[in-house]
Formats: sequence, structure tokens, C-alpha cells
Amino acid sequence: MAHVTVSINGRHYRMACEDGQESYLMRLAKEVDQRIEMLRTQFGEIGDMRLTIMAALAIADELVEAGNHQRRLEQDLESAQHARLASADHAQETQTAIAAALTSAAERIEGVTRSLNRGLADGEHIVVG
Repeated sequence: MAHVTVSINGRHYRMACEDGQESYLMRLAKEVDQRIEMLRTQFGEIGDMRLTIMAALAIADELVEAGNHQRRLEQDLESAQHARLASADHAQETQTAIAAALTSAAERIEGVTRSLNRGLADGEHIVVG
């Protein structure tokens, strides 16, 4: 377990974290510190605790919004996957219908060809033009 000292709102805190996560924890602390400083600039000196709570609420709000956005994206992805499957099913049905139509046309052409060949074998003359 690693330890780092972070500075938030002018105070230093010794924090434990997983080995290798030290710089990440320091970036998080810096983000919180910057939020507090931004709020201090907007609202003035309204109390350290109040600024810290406001920063925490702003971060929580962003987290909730990100979660909502992620759920909407997951729903959109699921809808797109369903649409893709429906489109693939429709394409398969269309291909089957086209194959059936071509088979039917080929059978009719073969029937006409057989009929013509029988007629020619029986001595009938076909006049073209």
C-alpha cells in the first residue's frame, strides 16, 4: 500500500492508495482543490466547509449526469443493435424472395424452351419478325 500527501483547500492530507495509483490520487485531489478555488472565486469567502460541500455536490452532479448519459448511450446502442438485426432479417427475407422469383422465372423459361423444342421436333416452323 502506497501513501501520498495531497493538498486540498490549503490543507495537507496523507492518503493511502494502491501501489502505482499515487499520481492518479494526486490528480483527483488537484481537481477537488481547483473546484474549491473556482467556487471561492465565484462566491468569495463563504467558509471552507461550505466551499468543500459545494465542490462535492458539483462533482456528484457531474457523476450522476455522466451515469445518465452512459445509460442513454447504452439504450441507443441496444436500439441500434435491434435495428441491425431487424435489417439483417429483412435482407434475408428479401434475398429469399428474390431467389424464389428467379427460380420461378427460370422454371417458366425452361418450360417455354421445352415447348419450343417439342414444336420444332414435330415439324412446326417458328416465324420471327
